Amino acid sequence: MISNRTYRNPVHRGFYPDPSIIRVGEDYYMVNSTFQYFPAIAISHSRDLVHWETIGYAITSNDYLDISDIYDSHGIWAPDISYHDGVFYIFAPLRLNGLEPGKTVMRRQLVMKAVRPEGPYSKPICLEVDDIDPSHFVDDDGSHYLVIAPGVTLVKLSDDCDRVLSEPVTVWAGTGERCPEGPHILKKDGYYYAILAEGGTGYGHRISVARSKHLYGPYEPSPYNPVMMQKDPNAKIQRTGHGKLVQTQKGDWWMVYLCGRPNQGNFTTLGRETALDPVRWTEDGWFLVNEGRGPSEIQYAPNLPEHLVPVRDFDDFDSSSLGPDWQFVRNPDNSAWSLTERPGYLRIWTGDWDLNLRKAKNTLVRREKDHRYTAITKLEFHPSRNGEEAGLTCYYSTTTYIKFGIVYEDGPRMRLIENRGGVVTVVAETETVSAGVVYLRVQTRSQTRMFSYSYDGEQWTTVGQIDDCTFLSDEGVPQERKRHTGTMVGIYANNGGCGSRIPADFDWFRYIPEDEEV
Repeated sequence: MISNRTYRNPVHRGFYPDPSIIRVGEDYYMVNSTFQYFPAIAISHSRDLVHWETIGYAITSNDYLDISDIYDSHGIWAPDISYHDGVFYIFAPLRLNGLEPGKTVMRRQLVMKAVRPEGPYSKPICLEVDDIDPSHFVDDDGSHYLVIAPGVTLVKLSDDCDRVLSEPVTVWAGTGERCPEGPHILKKDGYYYAILAEGGTGYGHRISVARSKHLYGPYEPSPYNPVMMQKDPNAKIQRTGHGKLVQTQKGDWWMVYLCGRPNQGNFTTLGRETALDPVRWTEDGWFLVNEGRGPSEIQYAPNLPEHLVPVRDFDDFDSSSLGPDWQFVRNPDNSAWSLTERPGYLRIWTGDWDLNLRKAKNTLVRREKDHRYTAITKLEFHPSRNGEEAGLTCYYSTTTYIKFGIVYEDGPRMRLIENRGGVVTVVAETETVSAGVVYLRVQTRSQTRMFSYSYDGEQWTTVGQIDDCTFLSDEGVPQERKRHTGTMVGIYANNGGCGSRIPADFDWFRYIPEDEEV
């Protein structure tokens, strides 16, 4: 059943792709892909399926996973969360850089367990199954299976899920569309339902389903396929696919699935996000998502008590640990940042590598969630050697980002730089400015971003504006095949290669969303 309240899709905004969901009692838990970002595998909680709060990560220790040299959009791909006999399981593919010397696989599956949904999780063990998008299915007899691409492929596992017991068997290859992936198995009323994403993760993405009385098939495709697909090229929600069903404690069914919101053309600068729509089971035993109409923009909420979550759009860095909205680009150097060396500040020591290199450490970012927002940070920085810099970044990858801040070049100055598909350009800069305490601001309006600074937080000086930021999107650099994340906004510090190590002290960071339609 649904309530009289409405919500607007997506429900988990910003870079939260490939959702997997479970319910335990009255609580709902979801995991999403994190690719090269660390800590890895975002875990979120909700009690009403509409309001989601990130509560932790499955992998938080550098000792558990080293992705410090991973390519952009590699690393942790679509994870799955499940719950069985008091244990939370997270399965996730680790997409390696490729068949490098001495390596025989491109992908392996990580398995982690915990007794609490937010963790701590056990150190990942590896299952040597070389494909993507694993999920976990437990049959009525207690047998455990890894469900994985291509199509819906089954691999029997040991009872502790630490060992592979069978060769992979594809039980349903899909409807014939390209890229059959993101598989799940659901058992209901004597049928095994095979749920599959198809069509690739861009425009034309979709979800299809088949069923069988036997786990290993044969499977009969649904006459309602695709059960989720955006067929209106002008709609505000696109790229819909990769979904999973969940049943509420009241018996109603819903599906979470990924989607994208175009930004002035087919550019999804916010990346792939998580949407929600109701599910209805038909009299002939199939299901429809949103009555087969494709994704909803505005929908009636589930018939669950509304459960609001904290809004964490301001961080004063007064805590002894980073909030869960922050992630590093790849593994951090934990000796080069601190929340305790100067209480009330986040201190980042300048490192040797710039943002265009995978070696760069301690670029700290959070998800952009809106096409219109303002981000401001207050920074204290005293550079004295050429190359030292610190500031604000709008970051997509090592080949696509914007950075704006204080740079020392025969004196401190403000500089705005873009990296557009690997071409680094100084967009604008000032003459010498005063170092010390400075406020930095980005104002984002669809594909336009304006950058300014202030000494008091009230009087602002504009340094430059970038009118075409389409390169900060999955579609923005078509020659790069793997672009699966979303634009982040955050802070950085480095030394331009001069070898110095000086502190950049960030007093606070504020993200201010503006009212907008989907």
